[in-house]
This record gives sequence, C-alpha cells and structure tokens, in this order.
Amino acid sequence: MIKLNQWPVLPIVAGLASGLLTGCGTTTGGSSGTGSSVVMGMSDDVLATDPASGYDPGSWLLFDNVFQSLLSFPKGGTEPQPEAAKKCSFTDTRAQVYRCTLKAGLKFSNGDALTSKDVKFSFDRMLKINDPAGPAIMFPMLDKVETPDAHTVVFRLNTSDATFPSKLASGAGSIVDHTQYDANGLREDGGAVGSGPYKLDSYGDDEAVFSVNDNYKGTAEVKNSGVTLKFFHGDQSALKKALLDNKVDIAYRGLTATDIAGIENSDDSDGVEVVEGSSAEVQHLVFNMDDPVTGRLGVRKAIAYLLDRDALIRDVYKDTATALYSIIPAGIAGHTTSFFDTYGAHPSKAAAQAALEADGITDKVKLTLWSTPSRYGPATDQELKAIAKQLNAGGLFDADVKSVAYSQYEKDIAKGKYGVYVKGWVPDYPDADNFTAPFFGKGNVLSNNYTNNTITDTLIPRTAAQSDRGATDRDFGKLQDIVADQLPVLPVWQAKQYAVTRDNVYGLEYCLDASTVFRFWELSKG
Repeated sequence: MIKLNQWPVLPIVAGLASGLLTGCGTTTGGSSGTGSSVVMGMSDDVLATDPASGYDPGSWLLFDNVFQSLLSFPKGGTEPQPEAAKKCSFTDTRAQVYRCTLKAGLKFSNGDALTSKDVKFSFDRMLKINDPAGPAIMFPMLDKVETPDAHTVVFRLNTSDATFPSKLASGAGSIVDHTQYDANGLREDGGAVGSGPYKLDSYGDDEAVFSVNDNYKGTAEVKNSGVTLKFFHGDQSALKKALLDNKVDIAYRGLTATDIAGIENSDDSDGVEVVEGSSAEVQHLVFNMDDPVTGRLGVRKAIAYLLDRDALIRDVYKDTATALYSIIPAGIAGHTTSFFDTYGAHPSKAAAQAALEADGITDKVKLTLWSTPSRYGPATDQELKAIAKQLNAGGLFDADVKSVAYSQYEKDIAKGKYGVYVKGWVPDYPDADNFTAPFFGKGNVLSNNYTNNTITDTLIPRTAAQSDRGATDRDFGKLQDIVADQLPVLPVWQAKQYAVTRDNVYGLEYCLDASTVFRFWELSKG
C-alpha cells in the first residue's frame, strides 16, 4: 500500500466521486457501544500506529477504526462519502482545488476539538516526515493545504487528480491531533489519538485492545463494546487452532486456502463459519524488460500462452481466487479482459512455439522464476513451481524456481537481477487509477524498466483529470490493450476475501469488500 500485499487474504462498484459530495449515511454522536466485545486474530502484524508511517494492511486496519478521514467508503461501496467532513467538492474544472467543510462539534478521543488546523497539520506532517514506510508517496500532487477558517480546508494540487477524494477516504487521509504528535517525527510510544469510532487502549507485541470512542461523531454505528486484536505473527496453524479452540471469535488474514477448505469440511468445525467477500487484491508475474531472456517479447508471449490460471486456482489456491485476465480487476470500473482476448484462457503450445520462433528463438528457453513466501505467503512457492511445471511440460522451457527472503528480494529486483518475479497488490483506493499509474506511470513501483509514452504522457494524465470516472473506461481499455500487447506484466489471479468466524458473530459481510476497509463497528456477538 503503495501496498504490495503481504500474503493473499484469499482472495459493487460505482465511479468515484469527484464533484460535490454532500452529507449521507447516518450521523451519530458516539456511544459506549452495545453487545459483547469481539476477539479477532490475524496473521499480519500491525507495523505502525502512526498514520504518517504505516503503509501495510495491518496498520491500515488500525487507522480505519481509530482515526477519521474527511471522507470514507460506505460498506459495500467504493464512492467516497462525507465522514469528518460535512461536504467536499472540487471548486474548479481542472480537478486541482478541493474544498471540504468540517462537521461541527468534532472531537478527538481525548476530548480535544478537531478543527481544520488538525487536518492541515496531518497532511503537512505526513509529507514533511516522508517516511519510506508511509503513505506520503500517494500525494505527489498535493501542493499545499489552506485553512481559511476553523471549519474549512482547501487542498491545492499541482496536477489534476480526480481520484483525490478516494485518497482522502483511505487510511492515508487519517487526521491526528496536532497537540499529540510531533510535526517533525514519528510517534514511537505505540499510542494513538484519533477521532474515529474506536480508541486504542493498548498496543503490544501480541495484541491491541480497542474500546468505543464516546466522542466519535460520524457515519459508523457501533454494534459492539470493543475489539481485541490478537497477532499470530504469521503462525497460521496457531491462528486456526485458536479459532477452533474458541480462543478467538474471528480469524482474518493469513489462513491458507487449505486451512479454509479444511475448516469447511472438518468434523471439528462445528460452530465455525467461513464468510466470503469480494476483493480487489491481485497478483502478477512481472517481467524485467532489460533482462536478456524476459526482455524478449517472444519469451513473454510464450509464457502468456502457456499459463494455466484455472489449474493454479484449483490445485494451489483451492478455488479461493479467480483467474485474472486484466490489469484492472473485476468489480472495478474500467475492467476489461485484454489478456483473455489476446492469449486465450487455455494453454496453447502451438501459439507459444510460434511466438518464440517469430522472435528467432528455437532453443529451449532457460528461465528462473523468483518467489518470496515471506511476503506473499507459503502458497507462492507452490504456485511458481506449478507455473514452472506448466512451462516445462511443452518442451519449450527449462524453468526452475528460486525463493528468497523479502528483504533480499526487493534489493535484487531494484538491481535488475531477476528476469521474472511475482508481485501482489492490495489497492489503496478502489479506482482503476490505483491499478495502472503505480505500475505503468513515471517511476513505477515494479522496477521492471518498462515505459510507454502513450501511457505515461497521455492516458494516465487524461484519466487522472477526468472527474466523471465512468468516462475513463475507453482510455483504461486502451491502456490495458497496450500492456497486453507489450507484456511488462502478466496478471495471474484476483483474490476472494475470507474471514472465518464462530457462528455467534455477525456483521462480517460488511467488512469484506473492494474498499479494503475492515469495519470493527459492524461486528456483533450474540
């Protein structure tokens, strides 16, 4: 986040708002919550409690519940609505001046008033600190923040960005109390002061405890009296056992496809239910365009013709994902099937061989696929070994797999040592822009030496400036056709999103959607 995902979570949408956003949803004055507290376990860690630093799924889960943003994503939707703001809108036709008016009477959990000063402080601080593990990278377009009065915030952008409201609605838009945070450095005491539905009571190596924020004023209606989040530090077996032993009410992020299938079919899983939701999480194979092997279009095309996504999803992911034939996933406006249209859904040795011969390649292609299970989960090695087997089966490739720790993996990618490697992506905000600009824009995050002037100079700027997000479909379609033709990346799968819960816990269906916001407040326990 820009989130390259930490393991598949295993594995609705409208165009994003850009014009006037007026109040909608239910506004509450905060309450002590009703019902029992809920205990949730997850394999991911929460790496930061300071919104200027955290840029991982676990940290954003905390931010989404402890902090408010000016806008938020409603359950089941991807169009931002007012949250701390009463209304927001672009005030110019170029999508470069964005103005928000705050609701009256907002307070942080410690009782301090929340004003436009805190909003400006939060963004100025995040950009000044510019933490490499933080979300400042999302706001290169933000020139300055102005506060004409205590209830008005004006964002002035140096380039047009119609997706700016969605960025505000993400965890990157979290508002902090200016009296509780250092303008020049990160908070390191593990504390947090926000104005969201919950307050953070404690945060340690093994758990974080949240209680209801009585000062909250926003759209969320809290249905429990608190949440305890237990960290299992990647120990999937321990997480599964804790759920089956009734030590946690919910298991979220980190259970493998085999675990989920096993729980559904196990005689020991009485009282446990699997809840499935939609997800925009994706995984790609990435090709280094300067590599002597994968830099050749014939090699990349041959791989595209031989990849059997359905077999991977059936055999490795136990049907907990779906085949992806697009850079923009299904459920996000702008989605097409460019890779399906170009390379088909079924492997073709004849087409792969023709692609190699057209590039003057007649010998067997020696290739290494690079994996990192420490970042993308233990199934990643299994998946890439299955892909290597698919490539080798036709006699056109001599492919193997090498797996390294994530820290080494990223360094080697930056140095151009790998020809083909795996990358996963959890979106920052549910818009086609977040699946294209980071991958194919200037200074893209994939480090694969790919650039296309039509994409960088025309399509990305034009889609970014278009306030009517539905009107971007044609340009995003053209972008995807270019990528399918030139093959700097090859989409593999789109995740489904799962949580496993005791059967007396409700509301999880409102926590698993394409916005990637896990809403503590929707959980209740009978």
